[in-house]
Amino acid sequence: MRWIKGLILAVILLIVVLVGILFAVNNQQTIALNLIWLELPAVSLSVWLLATLVFGVVLGMLAMLGVYVRLKATLARSQRQNKQQRKELDSLRTQEFKELA
Repeated sequence: MRWIKGLILAVILLIVVLVGILFAVNNQQTIALNLIWLELPAVSLSVWLLATLVFGVVLGMLAMLGVYVRLKATLARSQRQNKQQRKELDSLRTQEFKELA
């Protein structure tokens, strides 16, 4: 079962690499990107598109960082509360046994 998963991942990776190569080969036109305050050098279209993709992914990860940190803090607080409640429950259980004896 494990080797099937590895094989499927390898095939998917191979397909992604081949599509990336085809994308780079078919977009060889050089384009100088003109931002309002800055003109960037002429580079192939595929490089600009991949750079914007990477920039967008990094920006999205930074945007989600706050949510991630908040969820981790909530999880840690809930785990502490759960641990405290388990201790209290265990002490109540042992107290009940002591009363019965």
